[in-house]
Amino acid sequence: MTTSGSGRLGARPVEFLEVRRLDFVEQPPPDLTPWEQGEVDRLWADTVARNPATFDGPLVASLGIDRPSPGVLVARWARLSYRYRALRLIRPSGDVPGSVYVTVLLPTERGLVVGRGAPTTAAPGRWTLPGGSVEPPSDGRPLDGAALRRDAVRELDEELGVRIADERLRLFAVTRGRRFGSLGFHFLAPPVTRAHVLRRHAGLVAAEIRHGAGPELDEVAFVRSPAEAGRLGPGADYLPQVLRRYDGPV
Repeated sequence: MTTSGSGRLGARPVEFLEVRRLDFVEQPPPDLTPWEQGEVDRLWADTVARNPATFDGPLVASLGIDRPSPGVLVARWARLSYRYRALRLIRPSGDVPGSVYVTVLLPTERGLVVGRGAPTTAAPGRWTLPGGSVEPPSDGRPLDGAALRRDAVRELDEELGVRIADERLRLFAVTRGRRFGSLGFHFLAPPVTRAHVLRRHAGLVAAEIRHGAGPELDEVAFVRSPAEAGRLGPGADYLPQVLRRYDGPV
């Protein structure tokens, strides 16, 4: 697997990592003091009180990376759940497990598809590429590039109703957040039409409402540049850099 190259260093929220080979190594979750565990549970209870739909689902947490040789990325990870993101409020940023997430760059004749997080999501009102947190693999499967593709395909279906075979996704870029070290795996999908995206998303929204739920993305838009994305409203920290890279070298 490859990315499109390393990004320049500086104050940008994420850096691009050159990856030709990717390995994942599972490690135990970080140890918490009794006080930290109590604070995590208290903050999670506050979150659920504000948004009862919040789900403490399983996720893959990044514990750091190693670069044993050029182009080789070894990602250390642990099984945690959403409540442990509260550690960001009680620990220094360098001592907090980062997120591991996937996104999909879905091209149309009007630009890439972006969506706005619904009020019930973890990032309400924030514009992102379709995607989400990586979940730990089940049934003894390894966490690897194939697992990331499966997660990306699942997120695309759940958020837009667009179905694409996982083998049609190409790893476009790998990013690392400068604050918590979160790892983003950004996949490029084959082009579809704007009308197809709008039709599939509308059908998904209608189905969710019939079942008494709501969509993960309450609005979709199409952007060709960071400036266009910026005019929509608050966005994911990685979004301007990934959009710029899609249009040309960073």
